[in-house]
This record gives sequence, C-alpha cells and structure tokens, in this order.
Amino acid sequence: MSPFPKLGILGGGQLGKMLCQAAAPWHLPTYVLDSSEEAPAAPYATVFQQGSFRDYDDVMAFARSLDVVTIEIEHIDTRALHELEQSGVKVYPQPHLVDLIKDKGLQKQFYADHGIATTDFQLFDTKEEVIRAVNAGAVKPPFVQKSRTGGYDGQGVSIIHYREEVEDQLLEGACLIETLADIDKELAVIVARSPSGEVKVFTTVEMEFHPTANLVEFLVCPAALDGDTDGRATKLAVEVVQQMEIVGLLAVELFLTKDGDMLVNEVAPRPHNSGHHTIEACATSQYEQHLRAILGLPLGDPSLLRPAAMVNLLGAEDDSGPTQYEGLSEVLAIPEVHPHLYGKGETRPFRKMGHVTALGDTVQIARARAAAARDVLRVVAK
Repeated sequence: MSPFPKLGILGGGQLGKMLCQAAAPWHLPTYVLDSSEEAPAAPYATVFQQGSFRDYDDVMAFARSLDVVTIEIEHIDTRALHELEQSGVKVYPQPHLVDLIKDKGLQKQFYADHGIATTDFQLFDTKEEVIRAVNAGAVKPPFVQKSRTGGYDGQGVSIIHYREEVEDQLLEGACLIETLADIDKELAVIVARSPSGEVKVFTTVEMEFHPTANLVEFLVCPAALDGDTDGRATKLAVEVVQQMEIVGLLAVELFLTKDGDMLVNEVAPRPHNSGHHTIEACATSQYEQHLRAILGLPLGDPSLLRPAAMVNLLGAEDDSGPTQYEGLSEVLAIPEVHPHLYGKGETRPFRKMGHVTALGDTVQIARARAAAARDVLRVVAK
C-alpha cells in the first residue's frame, strides 16, 4: 500500500511527464489524463487515461475517485474542478484561481485591485472596440494586445508599434491592451505555498525570448541583479502568492524597467518553463516542490546549488513531421550538460520539443555550455 493519496494530473505534456518523474522516487502513484495516448507523460504515469481535460465528462470520470488533483495547463474545464472540490477532492491550484489566472483580463484586474505593481491596461470585448479607441486617441501605440483567454506559448499576443499596424495586426476577440513597458530585463520567480501557508522561493532567473515565437528560448540563474533589485523581485512575487493564497507553485513573470521599476507581467499556477533548470541545479526541483505543496508535505530547500543556464529546444522553423533529434551525441560530450527530450512524436515550427540545462562554476560558463548545446542539438522532421 502506498502511504500517499492518489494524485491526478490533468494534462500529459512535458510538465506532466516531469511531475511523474519527480513522484517516482517516492513511489507516489500518479494518474494522468490527456487526449493523446502518445502524450509525453503516458509512459511515466502509474495509470494513464485517454480523454480531454477540456471536457467536463472526461474530467469527472477521470478524477472523481482520486484524492488530489492538479494541472499542468490552465486551459481546463473548470466546471469539473469546482464540482470535484465541492465533492471533497482536493484540487490544487484552487479552481477559482485557475479561473482567475487563465483570463488575463481578470488576472490584471486582480493586480489593480490589490495594489500590485503592473503595467497600465484597458479591457476590450472586440477588435473593433480597440480600433475605435485608437481612432479616438484613448489608446495610443506602442502597446501590447493579449487575448484574455486561450493564449499559450506566445500565442494570443500582438505587439503594435505604429498606428498603421492596428487593423492588420490586432487579434480578434476579448482582449486587454497594456502599455508597452520599457524593459531592461525579463525575470521570473517561482514561489511555492502549502495549505498551511508555508512559503519557499526559488532563485530569480533572467529570461530571453525567441524574437519570432515570443516564448522563452534561453534563461540563466541566478539573474544578474544587485541585492536590492533581487530582493524587490522576490518580495513582489511573494506578495502575489500571499494575496492569492494559492496552494502549489506560482511562476511569477516580472518586468524590470529601464527606470528600475519592478512590474508583474503575468503568472502561471503550475510548474513552469522558467523552472526546468531546478531539476539539476537546485536542492529541490520545482516538480518535487509542487508535489510537496499540494500533498501538504514540508516544502523542500529551493537553494541554487550551481549556476545554471537553460535553452528550449524548439521545432525547426518551416519544418513539420515525425520528430528526429540531431546532434545528441555531441551534446552529451559537453561537461555538465543535461538534455531533456520530451518524446513528442510530431515536430512543428517553434513547438517545445525539449530543453537542455547546463551547469558551471559561473553563469558565464553555464551559459556558454548551453549555447554550445543549442548550436548542435536540433529538432527536425524525418
């Protein structure tokens, strides 16, 4: 008999896979729901069930007999999450917070209502409303448009620099328009909170985004910040967590502006791309920490043991088809380099297909190793 409750994970992508891997040393049983029987987490789950985490009936059929349910993606049928919670299943992050966070408009309004520093914003129901606001001078480029729901991995974001771009580049549907921040650095702080209110914070990372795909391509840890700036980043991230009273992990993405202001960009209520390096670089990985938090166990030591850099392996541009990795043997020859291949059967342009974490005595050494790995390890179609 396992000493643990039955844990359900909604979503079987790479985050679900790494949660299952973190559970394995404890022999913690994991139950995973995903629509694809070839999902990355499928071979690692104790029990894998095929079904849609966006479908109420599938989620209820999967989770009603479980003890604890968590997510690896926000785009869940939360009606089922609320009903599960009411029936006595522990659902973390809490369903009302999933509803809040997956709607970027509600998320921004939460920051405004709670005095949390963020960029100025306005909410609109349609593209046409935005165009009228621009024509009336109520919205002035440059600005960022974000779809309120459904955006993921760089999708659902449009940056408008000039008025002439508005009609062609605006996204359809309900959205928020926010001031284009004058960014010096993009940072992320991952914070864990348990049901008892215990909080642990991982070391701040600095992110670099792919210029075309608009998703994180490269990160380094620790970020190059002075002590006061790092302290402000940590304090702001913890403030968000405490105000939300979330259980589990919250990845808080921050802007450090050129004027020195620290602003919350957005958050993710789960393990996050900006925390992959914690598997090798920290005393406790973000995946183990999430499990500890949602199971009500003591939180682990998040200390950074070695400077680290991480690079995402993205599907090659203009290349789709069955996945093939090139250059793995060359990468494995680089010291302190750890490739993670997600096992996705089909590659698409800019799809996340894996990541590589590199360690070193300094951030500069780790970064150089990660860059070398990025240059030789490619994901292409057969």
